[in-house]
Amino acid sequence: MKLTRALVPSLFTVLNMFSGFSSILYASQGAVAAAAWFIILASIFDALDGFMARMTRSSSEFGVEFDSLADVISFGAAPAFLAYRAFLYQFNGLGMLLSSLVMIFGGIRLARFNIQSTGLDKEYFRGLPIPASAMLISSLILTYYEELIGLPTIDGYLLAGFLLILPALMISQLKYDTIPKFTHRDLRKHPWRFVLFLAALLVTIGSGGRALFPLLLLYVLSGPFRRFILAIKRALRPEAVPANEDQELTSMDL
Repeated sequence: MKLTRALVPSLFTVLNMFSGFSSILYASQGAVAAAAWFIILASIFDALDGFMARMTRSSSEFGVEFDSLADVISFGAAPAFLAYRAFLYQFNGLGMLLSSLVMIFGGIRLARFNIQSTGLDKEYFRGLPIPASAMLISSLILTYYEELIGLPTIDGYLLAGFLLILPALMISQLKYDTIPKFTHRDLRKHPWRFVLFLAALLVTIGSGGRALFPLLLLYVLSGPFRRFILAIKRALRPEAVPANEDQELTSMDL
């Protein structure tokens, strides 16, 4: 087998996939917190996968497909099973159905991305990225789950609510910022994106991970908020907003 530069990002994709599989194993054994951390670890490997593909200029159709298969496991099946194991198991069949939505709609989102993708250099996501959905579920469980008593009822119903909302956001046309690419061009074009990303990273580290859930919640809400602001601008000054603004969205998964 001839080794190429494409092997480097693929190794991170393998680690992403292995982390998702580990999350499912730990959740099946009742180690809910460890399972949630493995999903977050998978998201880090997923981001490094995209970063290394750009750095080595080794993006390929194979890499896109392989990354999507890994994402279905780590950010679809793993958080779905984690949500079921943490709280929704008590609703039997209804809990199974509700838990599966993030996996099913996450797969739909990834399939849509694969047929629309023209490369890795994108300005925005179209629809909520599937890793962000999985991390929100994981961070909620890490914040409120207690090993001896499980997830409190009110937080469990909050989780159930997210399992209804997140799938809709993933297949929506809402606009979400991508992770900064750490290039001079991107820094000049989107300076506030770097500032906000680094600030969120420092706050998360400084809080010992406790700030992760509210920060991710703000990111999830940024899509509807952006659309709301666009609607206000269009109502007040129709000539200032292009009629095709909603269609000028790009699609990408990291």
